[in-house]
Amino acid sequence: MAIIDDIKRKYRQGTMLMRIIYINIAIFVLLHLVALVGILINMPDQEMVMWVQLPSNLKQLMHEPWTIITYMFAHFDLLHILFNMLWLYWMGRIFLEYFTPKRLSALYLLGGLGGAVFYLLLMNLLPHFAGTHACLMGASASVIAIVVAVAIWAPDYKIGLLFIGEVSLKWVAIITIGVDLLSVDAGNAGGHIAHLGGAAVGAIYAMAMRHGTDITRPLNAALDWLASLFSRRDRGIGTPVGGTAYEPRRQAKDEPTEAQIDAILDKIKRSGYTSLSDKERDMLFRASRKK
Repeated sequence: MAIIDDIKRKYRQGTMLMRIIYINIAIFVLLHLVALVGILINMPDQEMVMWVQLPSNLKQLMHEPWTIITYMFAHFDLLHILFNMLWLYWMGRIFLEYFTPKRLSALYLLGGLGGAVFYLLLMNLLPHFAGTHACLMGASASVIAIVVAVAIWAPDYKIGLLFIGEVSLKWVAIITIGVDLLSVDAGNAGGHIAHLGGAAVGAIYAMAMRHGTDITRPLNAALDWLASLFSRRDRGIGTPVGGTAYEPRRQAKDEPTEAQIDAILDKIKRSGYTSLSDKERDMLFRASRKK
């Protein structure tokens, strides 16, 4: 269908930030379509969304392990996804002024995982939540990880807020975390706990980057491996073609790797283009010519 083909094309051509937003919107629409079917067969909405929500009950989680990933892309309330996606778009664009798209996607996942772990630990270890059976859904922990990371990396970066004016990112992060801390004992306690877990991951990422350590590197390496694995399967690499197996194209020795290009781009953001050596400029030129 033309509409589906158009959506696929926009997704492929979109930035990593927009792809994450598209995935969230697609799951939101899908959940509502499934819920509509549920109404027709007399099945409650809760039965439909439980397959993507992260349960606080560990026994239930053992039977639904995929929810530790799906929950961070799933929304059911319109205002919930609207707020999260706007927040992600604004903060994500600032994040990309300092870091690469791959680090954005990896931090989104790590922030969501950090929020899930914090949520599961506190909901099961604190006596206050004993006997509570709750479920978690939404991208908030992932988004807050990005907010806190960029606020620590560029604390004096100013953004304009309606009715308030220009505010430094450090105050945005401080107020956001403060609200979550004060709201843990209020409604949606699990959600606020997950927010704090995401904020902790964002802080760890930014502080580690200041010391030259990229905590997203292992995850990105794993994702690259999976992507190359599926790509090779799609191309039929390793299977006989006309009776002869063929090998994947190997990278030329003088061709810069993606890790090298990421390091050069980071150096430009820190010190400017003039700080590059002749070798680094040549590598960047070859990479841009290849693209």
